[in-house]
Amino acid sequence: MFWWEGHGPGDLRVAFTDTSAGNLALHVGDDAGAVQRRRRALEEHMGVQPGALQFMEQVHSPTVAQVPAAARDRDAEAAPPVADALVSSDGSVPLAVMVADCLPVLLAGTSTGGTPVTAAAHAGRRGLLDGILPNTVQAMRDAGARSLAAWIGPSVCGRCYEVPEAMLADAAHLPGAASQTSWGTPALDLPGAAALQLSALGVSVIRLPGCTMEEPALFSHRRDAPTGRFAGLIWHRQTKEQKLPVSRR
Repeated sequence: MFWWEGHGPGDLRVAFTDTSAGNLALHVGDDAGAVQRRRRALEEHMGVQPGALQFMEQVHSPTVAQVPAAARDRDAEAAPPVADALVSSDGSVPLAVMVADCLPVLLAGTSTGGTPVTAAAHAGRRGLLDGILPNTVQAMRDAGARSLAAWIGPSVCGRCYEVPEAMLADAAHLPGAASQTSWGTPALDLPGAAALQLSALGVSVIRLPGCTMEEPALFSHRRDAPTGRFAGLIWHRQTKEQKLPVSRR
């Protein structure tokens, strides 16, 4: 079910799913009931309460949404936040970002009191160029986070992400973005650019392997459109005695 799984500060867990977890998106023409069953199976595998995993409506923006910590502060009938990053100021809410070529970026830090601060960001080409990652880092620091770490998950790589010359020129202000495909045409290296940008912001970066165009175990919109979405996840694994707030996507 997981392409990769690891640990963050304290008892935080970070992971990225693969195609064995199935499509987790409701917006790609899949059966909604089947998607919800896959999400529940994923939550069970993660060890969190059913319905606790917080998704967002991703729109390739630089917008960051704060996720309320307690169930009483959250409207069970509310639509998911329209944003491209989620921040949990106390790390209590399991966060998800869905992708199929764009960058899934998970972040964690700790406040001066020892409270975890977590985030999940969707860094597509437009969002990355418009500042979704600096905005996410700033929102986490505004919430008290220090010693930030980021995990950049599988995405289309700089050898495969072919773009027109105009798109390459549009990214000229982003260090590390310019690339060339393995067949010699203009390309963008989004994970490389994201790593440089985060490092410049003082964030410790872990880049995980896996090009979505090259790996059949990962969904790729460029390769297989229409296709599903896999997820980047950051959460606390819960004991049976613990309960997480429930949210509706």
